[in-house]
Amino acid sequence: MNIHHIYKCVATGLVMGCMVMFNACKPTAVVPTEATSVNETAKIYPDYRDIVVPPNIAPLNVQVKSAGDEYVGCIEGAEHQVLAAAGKDGVLQFDSLEWKQMLAAARGKDLDVTLYAKREGEWVKFPSYKISVAQEDIDRYLSYRLIEPSYELYRQMGLYQRDLQGFDVQTVYENNDKYDDKDNHCVNCHNYQNYSTKRMLFHVRAKHGGTVFIENGKVEKRTIKSDSILAGATYPTWHPTQNWVVFSSNQTGQAFHIRNHQKIEVVDYGSDLVFYDVDKGEVSNILKTDADMETFPCWAPDGRKLYYTSAHVEAFAGKNDSVRREIITHIYKDVRYNVMSMTFDPATRQFGTPQVEVDCAAMGKSAAVTRVSPDGRYLLFTMADYGQFHIWHKVADLYVKDLQTGKIYPLTATNSKDADSYHTWSSNGRWIVVASRRDDGSYTRPYIAYFDRNGQGHKAFLLPQLNPVQNILLPKSYNVPELTKDAVNTKGIKEAIYKD
Repeated sequence: MNIHHIYKCVATGLVMGCMVMFNACKPTAVVPTEATSVNETAKIYPDYRDIVVPPNIAPLNVQVKSAGDEYVGCIEGAEHQVLAAAGKDGVLQFDSLEWKQMLAAARGKDLDVTLYAKREGEWVKFPSYKISVAQEDIDRYLSYRLIEPSYELYRQMGLYQRDLQGFDVQTVYENNDKYDDKDNHCVNCHNYQNYSTKRMLFHVRAKHGGTVFIENGKVEKRTIKSDSILAGATYPTWHPTQNWVVFSSNQTGQAFHIRNHQKIEVVDYGSDLVFYDVDKGEVSNILKTDADMETFPCWAPDGRKLYYTSAHVEAFAGKNDSVRREIITHIYKDVRYNVMSMTFDPATRQFGTPQVEVDCAAMGKSAAVTRVSPDGRYLLFTMADYGQFHIWHKVADLYVKDLQTGKIYPLTATNSKDADSYHTWSSNGRWIVVASRRDDGSYTRPYIAYFDRNGQGHKAFLLPQLNPVQNILLPKSYNVPELTKDAVNTKGIKEAIYKD
């Protein structure tokens, strides 16, 4: 059974071939006429209390975990009322059509949510809470990779795309569900040009390795290598208008802690920035230094500036690969990345002198994953105590720099007590999706947060599922969430990968 089949089964209640029909016999969804109000906050999963949501998001189905034999949920606002009922499992699933009609009428307004539980034959009413509906939509599609929290064998992983207006999931590409030394490979680093799937790419590692480029439905696998560049192409950023991609070129190692709450360290002992002309198939160095490690590039929306992160490691100067690899194992906690930028002239394809945008090292912090808002005003990144692979660093939080005022600040309301990283903007700049471990500390799941016109992030909420229990039953991490306005055309992808 492959990942996508398991994913679909969990969503509908079919788990590993055994049929488990959630809410098979639901009670009638009617608001109890006689219910005693209790001063008890209802326990719900996910936590959809007091959040801001897009007017085109799928129903926020919840599981009520407070004691009860039956449950009713009532959402009211904009002259609409949507009801759902549940048995002992507490899973409330709201009608999709009624939900869609209510949200369309509620743009810019609040909805009131009231939950009821039946206990020993009597109904109780929990205190109501609000859901605010924003004026602005979120891009319709969210793509991501599903992987184990950590792994040694390249199997059972893939790229998927979710329609955020409902619960449909499309498999973009999925590798083997069984180990096969001849065919097993990793897939990662999917990237799109300007929020559109008309130009996209992702990497295939190990067997059948290469970079898969898709342009207007044409699929081609390429090998991006040159004797002049440090290593293969890694983290990509597609120029917003031209058929150019900037990659980091990373020499990376992975280590597992025996006793440490961080669990895993992924470190670079070398990284440069390279420029790839897709039309010509030519790759060249942008920055090539042995004591500076540049990574996580990101174009500004006008294509005239490149942002990235960089760490200076003096001990690397003049050292070969094996020596640098040994050095990093001893000093990894002292390596801190600053946020940098370089101007770019599209006519000459020349980059300017590197400039420090955020001196994270001076703050005793380290930055990763620079992303610029579509209007060019806000630079979004994560900061943790050290290093650049923050997805396992519990202190990793989202920060922004207001490029207009120069102010740097955390998105306090959006952040959590666990790792928040690998984030993306919506094409209108009003929504952020972040991979977060805030649920259990082990699995990353996509959280959506409103980013208002004052530059403030709001409370993040978990990606809605047809059955919220899916978030617990699917033992996979959602990796590198990316928003797009259109869906991926998957035709020919597998054939191109296996054509060596």
